[in-house]
Amino acid sequence: MSNTDPRPLTLAARGPLRGTVTVPGDKSISHRAIMFSALAVGESRIEGLLEGEDVLATAAAMRAMGARVERDKDGVWRVHGVGVGGLQQPGQALDMGNSGTSTRLLMGLVASHGITATFTGDASLSSRPMGRVIEPLSQMGAEITASPGGRLPLMLRGMCPAVPIEYTLPVASAQVKSAVLLAGLNTPGITRVIEPVPTRDHSERMLRGFGAELTVEDSPEGKVISITGEAELKPQHIVVPGDPSSAGFWMVAASIVPGSDITIANVCMNPTRTGLITALRLMGADIAETNTRTVGGEPVADLVVRHAPLKAIEVPAALAPSMIDEYPVLFVAASLAEGRTVARGAHELRVKESDRIATMRTALEACGVATEEFEDGLAIQGSGGKPLAGGGSVATKLDHRIAMSMTVAALAAEQPIAIDDVAPVATSYPNFFPTLDALTTD
Repeated sequence: MSNTDPRPLTLAARGPLRGTVTVPGDKSISHRAIMFSALAVGESRIEGLLEGEDVLATAAAMRAMGARVERDKDGVWRVHGVGVGGLQQPGQALDMGNSGTSTRLLMGLVASHGITATFTGDASLSSRPMGRVIEPLSQMGAEITASPGGRLPLMLRGMCPAVPIEYTLPVASAQVKSAVLLAGLNTPGITRVIEPVPTRDHSERMLRGFGAELTVEDSPEGKVISITGEAELKPQHIVVPGDPSSAGFWMVAASIVPGSDITIANVCMNPTRTGLITALRLMGADIAETNTRTVGGEPVADLVVRHAPLKAIEVPAALAPSMIDEYPVLFVAASLAEGRTVARGAHELRVKESDRIATMRTALEACGVATEEFEDGLAIQGSGGKPLAGGGSVATKLDHRIAMSMTVAALAAEQPIAIDDVAPVATSYPNFFPTLDALTTD
C-alpha cells in the first residue's frame, strides 16, 4: 500500500504562517466509519473521510471481505455493508501497509467470524507488536499464528460463535479496547472491557450511533464498556471532523514562528484527543476555540492560533493517552520554549511506527537541541524562542509523524534541515506539504 520509494526533502525557514486551513478528516474516526458501515445492512454515506494510505488500506480490506466501498466524484464515500456476521473469506492476504489501527481493529472483526485472514504490512508495521491484541482475541477463541515476537505477517482463524470475555486492559490502548469490542459485535452474550486509564472513545460513540447495544459505566477498577452481541448495525450518514493530530503540526508551527496567525477549521475536540492543546496552553500558547458545535456525536471547533512565547513545563503524565501521537511535535515546541521541558509517562512511544523517543532525540540533537532520554519520554532544553541551529540530517524511520514534526522544526531553524524520507506522510496527511506552502506564501 505504501510508497516504497524514499522521498528526501530539505526544508528551510519561511517566515510567518497565515491563513485558514482545513485539516484532513480524523484518521481514527475514518477507519471506524468504513468498518462499521461495512457491518451495517444497507448503504452508509461518509463525508470528509481521510483519504490517506492507512484508511485506504481499511477500505481495501473491507472490500476483500465482501463490502462494497465506493467513492463518488464529489468526494462522498458510499459503503454497502454485509451485516454483522456477514464477512466473507478474503481471497488473498490483507495488506495493511503502515496502519496499526487497521490491523488491530480488523483482527478484532475477523476473530468472531468463521473466516481466516492473513495480515501483512510494510517494514515499519511488521516491526510493531500485536501480542496485546492476540492475547484477548485468543481468549475469545480465535486461532492466531504470528511471526516471531507476535508480529506480522500473521494468520488469524476466527471462531464462530466466539466466547464473550471480560478483559482488563493491561496498557492504555484504544486499539486493543476497540479490537475486543469489535469481536464482541458478533459474539453471543455480553463482552466487557475494563479500562483503568481512559483512552479515545471514538468506537463507543460511533457504535452507539450505528445502533449497537453498548454501555459505559464507572467502577472502582475503571470504566467498564459492555457490548451485546449479536448486534444489528443500521446504516448512517457520517461527517468526519478534522483530525486533531494533523492539526497539531499547525498549532505548534504557528506557536513557534513569530508573526504567525492561523485558523484551523473543523477540528475534532473529543476530550480524549485534546491533550496537546492542554499541554501547549500550559506552555503559554495562544489557542482560542471558536464556532464550537457537535457533529455526529463529536464536539468540533475552529481553532485560532497565534505566535506566543512558550515556557517549559513538566508535561502531566495523565495527558499521555489523549496526545500519544502528538508527542513528537510537542518535543519540537519544547525545543523553542524557555527552560527545560520534561515529558514522561509515554512508554507507548517506543512501539509506534518508530521508537519515537529515540528517533526524536536523535533528530533534535542533530539540529542542535540538548535532550535527555528516559525509558518513558524526553527532557528537552529549550532555546527560549531563538531559532534552532538546524543544519542536521533526520532519519524518519518510515514514520510519518517524525517527518512532519521535523518539517515544523525546520520552520524555526537557522540552517535548513534535511529529512531522509517524507513519503510516509501520505499515510495520514497527503496534502501536508501543499498546505504548508499555502500557509507560508504571502
